[in-house]
Amino acid sequence: MIISSNLSKKYGGKQVLNIESLEIPKGQSFGLVGNNGAGKTTFFSLLLDLIQPTTGFIKSNDIQVNESENWKPFTSSFIDESFLIGYLTPEEYFFFIGELRGQNKADVNTLVFKFKDFFHGEILGQKKYLRDLSKGNQKKVGIVAALIGNPEVVILDEPFANLDPTTQIRLKGIIKDLAENQNVTVLISSHDLLHVTDVCERIVVLEKGEIIKDLVTSEATLKELEAHFSENEVY
Repeated sequence: MIISSNLSKKYGGKQVLNIESLEIPKGQSFGLVGNNGAGKTTFFSLLLDLIQPTTGFIKSNDIQVNESENWKPFTSSFIDESFLIGYLTPEEYFFFIGELRGQNKADVNTLVFKFKDFFHGEILGQKKYLRDLSKGNQKKVGIVAALIGNPEVVILDEPFANLDPTTQIRLKGIIKDLAENQNVTVLISSHDLLHVTDVCERIVVLEKGEIIKDLVTSEATLKELEAHFSENEVY
């Protein structure tokens, strides 16, 4: 589904990403972990054609993302709050995204209603603009908006950050359902090793822009990751 080949990115001569080869099959829940500056967000930015690669390419469903926009109809993401439109209410934003993805208001309302528990009574019907919501509630809106239009690929950068424990648990259920029951390819970056091992069947560790571990998640994965980052702690 997603193939990276000879992929690199440099800024001012400094290399921030260097991935010789990486394949992510359709329907896989894929986790990307690493310390700050490891290259996680750079990889996602390349996958979403937000920046251009220095060398190589990424293909999604055989479409090279920096040469064609045909990957956009089946791809969705929430990277950070800059994806939101602050002067809209959550409902207005959902309808806006729905219109972009060919969904009418009834379609959007049907999907949004499924996430009533996830919203925890803090999103819908509050008559608040997105800019006035807490960081956690903005994230809830962005994540659900990314699910509008039945995307085949969903990309979430640090989805668990700023969420309370109850919402984190509900989000893990949402992510598992996407990959296991809906055959959606879900890519997650996270600093939270526990959550990412809970929801991802495969985890790649980046360090200074390079892949140093590619793990099929098992009962031993969390301890292996904790040991790795303990040994590589930066003072």
